[in-house]
Amino acid sequence: MVKNLVIVESPAKAKTIEKFLGKDYTVTSCYGHIRDLAPDKLSVEVEKNFEPHYEIPDDKKKLVRELKKLAEEAEMIWLATDEDREGEAISWHLKEALGLKNDSIKRIVFHEITKNAILQAIASPRSINENLVDAQQARRVLDRLVGFELSPILWRKIKPALSAGRVQSVAVRLVVDREREIIAHKASDFYKISAVFNVKTKDGKSAELKAELPQKLKSAEEAGSFLNECTKAIYSISDIEVKPAKKSPAAPFTTSTLQQEASRKLGFSVSQTMMVAQKLYEAGHITYMRTDSMNLSELALESAEKKIKESYGEKYHKRRQYATKSKGAQEAHEAIRPTYMENEEVGGDNSSKRLYDLIWKRTIASQMANAELERTTVKIDISTNKSQLQAQGEVLKFEGFLKVYLEGKDDEDEESEASGMLPPLSKGQELDLRYMQAIQRFNRPAARYAEASLVKKLEELGIGRPSTYAPTISTIQKRGYITKENREGQTRKYTVMTLKNGEVATKEEQENFGAEKGKLFPTNIGMVVNDFLIDHFAGIMDFNFTAKVEKEFDEIAEGGKDWQKMLGSFYFPFHKTVEETQNKKVERKEVHLGTHPETGEPMIGKVGRYGPYVQIGEGSEDEKPKYSKLKSGQLLETITVEDALELFKLPRTVGEFEELEIVADIGRFGPYLRHDGQFYSLPKTLDPLEVTEEQAKELISEKREAKKKQEIKTLEYEGKPLRILNGRYGPYISYNRLNVRIPKDKVPEDLTLEEVAELVQNHKKSPPKGKRKAKKKT
Repeated sequence: MVKNLVIVESPAKAKTIEKFLGKDYTVTSCYGHIRDLAPDKLSVEVEKNFEPHYEIPDDKKKLVRELKKLAEEAEMIWLATDEDREGEAISWHLKEALGLKNDSIKRIVFHEITKNAILQAIASPRSINENLVDAQQARRVLDRLVGFELSPILWRKIKPALSAGRVQSVAVRLVVDREREIIAHKASDFYKISAVFNVKTKDGKSAELKAELPQKLKSAEEAGSFLNECTKAIYSISDIEVKPAKKSPAAPFTTSTLQQEASRKLGFSVSQTMMVAQKLYEAGHITYMRTDSMNLSELALESAEKKIKESYGEKYHKRRQYATKSKGAQEAHEAIRPTYMENEEVGGDNSSKRLYDLIWKRTIASQMANAELERTTVKIDISTNKSQLQAQGEVLKFEGFLKVYLEGKDDEDEESEASGMLPPLSKGQELDLRYMQAIQRFNRPAARYAEASLVKKLEELGIGRPSTYAPTISTIQKRGYITKENREGQTRKYTVMTLKNGEVATKEEQENFGAEKGKLFPTNIGMVVNDFLIDHFAGIMDFNFTAKVEKEFDEIAEGGKDWQKMLGSFYFPFHKTVEETQNKKVERKEVHLGTHPETGEPMIGKVGRYGPYVQIGEGSEDEKPKYSKLKSGQLLETITVEDALELFKLPRTVGEFEELEIVADIGRFGPYLRHDGQFYSLPKTLDPLEVTEEQAKELISEKREAKKKQEIKTLEYEGKPLRILNGRYGPYISYNRLNVRIPKDKVPEDLTLEEVAELVQNHKKSPPKGKRKAKKKT
């Protein structure tokens, strides 16, 4: 007989909580959601006031039976799922699926998994908050309606197997808009003037002073004229201004700021950050990781104060409480912080240690004193010109929070060369010019989004909430609308003019620019879907409209709005647009690149069933037009006739290996090599138009070697090859399109044909969970 049954979402969380409760409590896990809308049908009765139909997935049915049995034996059931809307909905689904009565359940929430927090939650239970459940249901149902009505239109009008989503499609739009902004950017140049002076110090030694002209010069002529005017100039210090300054620490982490900073400092993706933070939370190391609050509890403030004073001294402490900026802040009551401030580090894997270190430092720094600086600005007169050069220096007088932590930046501007430590200087002092330069520079387009900066933008626009950022970013990449890539830059020449020893010399130098690391790029299909949705479903794609829907979810959560009425006001106008669009003739997007230089035929770019391609001519009854797929990274909007002509050099004979031809081409799944009837995928580092015979031979040999290592044994069964292979998750049998796991107590090398055949037959009789048997036609 179970006296008290506590149900949480994950086994790790259950294990941590069980340590804090006595023998009268049994803690178990429901492994997240136990009910959801059926994946293969709408599961929403629009005519019956948007009534949702939930079902228990096949892989959760056994678990639900076990939970039901435990619940029937228990005197009291404590629903201890997460404290946000998603967690509230899971508790409600548990109540419904397990058939629990109100007088036998108690809902408890906590922001951190510590003994004190758990015992306090047990001491102050509440009932399930129906408003939070309704807000989550509204989001789930609305997103299902949008997905189920939009996706079939995309299949018919653009390409099969596409899908759309309310928040995801807006996120794609942001990336597409930014890419087009970059494509449209016209680089203009300017000239930056910098000078280096020799300064005599009191002890007779020579020091260096760097200065700059604050203004940018518009042309080479203007820059050259400026340098020529300075050939016989005298330079003297006209003013030295010393000002105190201060820097304040950043606020404690919210979900969004943690994702951004973990991306900048640790190189984590958004989903990786959330996965690691979840582990830290469930182990009791940090507070709840889905929050848009910057608030710290009184206990946290006191603990931080104690730690700072003990470790750094009283003057380093400054008590601070930060106001939450997000209007819709509703997910939690506190920022992300360590549960125990005295723990500077925790155990676990390397990722957990690094993320915890970041959270600890950020939290502690937020309660520390300002850094105190002294900024010096030196103005330098030029006797032959009215302009002044300027040098800047900064001296750190008191570290304050900088002793622990400094917030990172996304796209930092070029640092001024005329800043740093300054030598001793005095007003009126003459300076000896070592050299002066005018360097050609180019204005840059807006930066492409990284995962974390896209989250930041979504948050600024009021789109999505802490629980939606990571799945949104993951979904648009899985759907192939956005790709996260590193891309090599290009080279360009720039001009450097140097004034030295009274003479001006000009030379050309070369630089790399535009290299990208871990940035988000739209794909051709992402751009086509984006344009289609903007043309026909402007409301869904409107940033303000999407933010307005989020606010309505917040109003439902606060009890100020009926969720079904809210759905009605959205759905019926939306459904009308869907019906109108279904009956419209939509022209497939085509890009006219120009004409073939030899034949004069039109060259056209399109998106087809297997992705983007270019074709030559329109074709006829007797002859089909020539086609070629685009390479990875090429966009229909930017590809030129010259680029397209290069693609038609494929398939290309690379050379020979073992007296057989090696051919490079681009197929449905990307670039590849074909040799002796086998296909070998080309990595991103090798271009099918440029791969050499030697590189091809090396790749084929490496792939063969890897395949040999993968193969343990090859047999024949029922006239077909049966292979025992080493896989990612251990050894398995590959036979007739079936993959059969080999039990751990079996040695793959020792398996006989009879034993392997038995494993295959058993697999056929009872396929793995999650794979449904096809229904027999009647």
